[in-house]
Parts: sequence; C-alpha cells; structure tokens
Amino acid sequence: MIEIEKMTEAAIPWIAPLVAQFRVTLKALKGIVACPNENDGAAELKEYLDAGFPVFTARQEDSYCGYMVCRVDEPCVWVESLYVLPEVRRQGVASALFHKAEEIAAAYGEDTVYNYVHPNNQGIIEFLKSKGYTVLNLIELRKPYAGEKLTRKIQVDENRFDF
Repeated sequence: MIEIEKMTEAAIPWIAPLVAQFRVTLKALKGIVACPNENDGAAELKEYLDAGFPVFTARQEDSYCGYMVCRVDEPCVWVESLYVLPEVRRQGVASALFHKAEEIAAAYGEDTVYNYVHPNNQGIIEFLKSKGYTVLNLIELRKPYAGEKLTRKIQVDENRFDF
C-alpha cells in the first residue's frame, strides 16, 4: 500500500537521499557525471518547505520511496520535482504523488498541472502522456553548463535547439 503524506521538516533526513539521487539523475540526462550529495538534498528540501511549497512523500512498507515538490503560482500549480526510486517504479507511486498535484490544481479551479521536463527524460514524458499531458507549453533556453555534452538537436517549428 502506498501512503502519501504532506512533508514536514522531520522527514528531511529520510527524503534528502532521494533528492540527492534525483539531482544525479537529472545531471546524467545532460551528460554530467555526479555523486549524490545528501547535505545539498536536505538544504534543497528546507528551502522548499521554508518557501511554503507543498512537498509530498510516498511510503511503502514504512520506507520512503518517492517525493514530489509543487510550486503554486495561484491559480497555476507546477510540479518542480517528482522522483520515485527505480526499484518501485511502475507500481503506482508516481501516479499517487501526481494525483496530489492535480488535487491542488482542482482546488484552484484548474484542470491541468504544469510540468518542467528535460527533453531526454523519456520516463517522465511517457508518464505524463499517459495522464493526458501532451501540450508543449514553454521552451526554456540557457547556455550550456560546464562539462555538459550536447549531442542532439531538437526542432520546434522553424527553431533548432541544442540539447
């Protein structure tokens, strides 16, 4: 059974490793090798909680297995982070967490949640498509990170972008 809870500061030591692994995973999508840093994960969670972001945790059998951070720009709800441990993926954990974001959006009279997604993150793209999320909303542009390997191009209308 999956238990979804609104996170408190008391859970930071248990969720920080998940945040650290999420950051390593995101860097890998950009071709950057990194090691998990639990202290940075704890600091990131504290910043989210101090800023009033809704953060939800997922537990199975008394063990934390996922988390989600939302940002509310009333009436819009953004999913800033959604991470589930690889060994429990495809067991409904992400769906249960994401449902909380959709509940928040519905409370503001909205019928969608906005999601930041890296173009290489095929897993989350397929997950969101399965939930009916298919509209490309924004394009975020930045300079390459130091050490980042840009190996592909993406075409959006007449524009080509590196990634």
